[in-house]
Amino acid sequence: MTALLSSTPAGADPAPDTQRPPTDREAALLGRPMPTDRLRAFVVTVVLTAVAGVVRLWNLGVPTDGGTPVFDEKHYVPQAWQMLRNGGYEDNYGYELIVHPPLAKQLIAVGEWLFGYNGWGWRFAAAVAGTVIVLLTVRIARRLTRSTLLGAVAGVLVIADGVLHLQSRMGMLDIFLAVFVLAAFGCLLRDRDQVRERLAEAVRQGWVDDSPYGPRLGFRWWRFGAGALLGLATAVKWSGGYWVLAFVLLTLGFDVAARRAAGVRRPWLGAVRRDLLPVSWGIGLVSVGVYLGSWWAWFSSETATDRHYLEINQVDPGVFGFLPDALNSLAIYTFNMMTFHSGLSTPDGDPHPWESKPWTWPMGLRPMLYYYESGEQVTGCGAAECVSATMLIGTPALWWLSVPVLAWALWRAVFRADWRYTAVLVGYLAGFLPWFANLDRQMYFFYATPLAPFLTLGLTLVLGQILGRARAAYERRGTGLLVVSLYVGLVVANFVWLWPILNGDPITQDRWEAELWLPSWR
Repeated sequence: MTALLSSTPAGADPAPDTQRPPTDREAALLGRPMPTDRLRAFVVTVVLTAVAGVVRLWNLGVPTDGGTPVFDEKHYVPQAWQMLRNGGYEDNYGYELIVHPPLAKQLIAVGEWLFGYNGWGWRFAAAVAGTVIVLLTVRIARRLTRSTLLGAVAGVLVIADGVLHLQSRMGMLDIFLAVFVLAAFGCLLRDRDQVRERLAEAVRQGWVDDSPYGPRLGFRWWRFGAGALLGLATAVKWSGGYWVLAFVLLTLGFDVAARRAAGVRRPWLGAVRRDLLPVSWGIGLVSVGVYLGSWWAWFSSETATDRHYLEINQVDPGVFGFLPDALNSLAIYTFNMMTFHSGLSTPDGDPHPWESKPWTWPMGLRPMLYYYESGEQVTGCGAAECVSATMLIGTPALWWLSVPVLAWALWRAVFRADWRYTAVLVGYLAGFLPWFANLDRQMYFFYATPLAPFLTLGLTLVLGQILGRARAAYERRGTGLLVVSLYVGLVVANFVWLWPILNGDPITQDRWEAELWLPSWR
């Protein structure tokens, strides 16, 4: 694993060797520096974020189901309205479908407070989250590739992804999970660079070898921030916990590789002795604390759903009797909700019409129809009868490349020790592989929303290799730039083609049929 997380994009860290000159060890730690074009990078980030904001917010209030939410918005939008009325918690016992932590619904409630109980109100927070994802992707891709140009490419790709676009325009939960996970990933990349800077300073000053385990690395605010963001992700959906475990392992791998590059004599044992406990609380305990804090309104209430479950049902807490009744009630409430999720199986012979299994997600083979209306009541397409529909569909020019991109990333990680591909793979697979543990459960394509930014980052790394080094020969660089430009143009054109069925614009029946490229899309 150490080699897979090495400092240089194209090679493994050299074996620990205190005899190597300090300058060599320092260079191995620092790798390629960040680009110095900060002003241009700032402008690129602001412009692309502004474009994303316009695209996400365009005609945001449409469509609705006669002024009411569509698809799974019908669960979360009314719950958010309850929270707005009550001060942050749900209390409708008759509804009894409160099966997720509160944070995303509280964020939806903010939009409802600003704009009212309408499409703009219950989708505004999601649109903001989708816009922030673009900002984060630009900055993360720039840090991964050390290229402002490739950061801009990643930003364009993530704007033009159909999954992130439509989920940014729905009052649902998954876009919030995606933004917090991606932000945590960005913090870990910044923490990686900071740790290597600290070790490089220790090498420069000659005290990195004072202990065979290497120096202590001090308090790491970026890692702390990652833990807090992962707690927020888990407070949106419990699947955020998958990334807690994955990112703990990722940052430990970063630390082993950094100590190795610094010439520490026992880098593995050093990481265990110096880093294991700090990362356990810096990500693990912090994320748990932030998650529990997200229930603040539930704890402070008297009428929230199952707030007094322990007392009302006279449950014996057993060995956990030393805990406050409120905490035990939350544990039971959580267990009941998780039981509901795990038991949400597909009925034999009667599956949900848009259900899908995880092996179909990487290429988006089974999208989801969120809204559909046709007939004379739909106007505006220039024909007697029109269709208005929204379908969650990944832009094929992006998603259909996912399998070769994942295969290439795995090859680069294993055989070329490229830490960048390894990090992106960890982020992607943490949100993908756990779903194979219970295949009888009902599953849907929108669960793949958090995978989209990592797919885009993987594609950007591939495009960076196609583009070539900045100092490459003119013909090589020009050819690479042409290929990258043509591909980005293809993605944007594909997104423009899908625009009507991502936004519910009226189209003719023939155009609707032309949008459905595969039999599995119907």
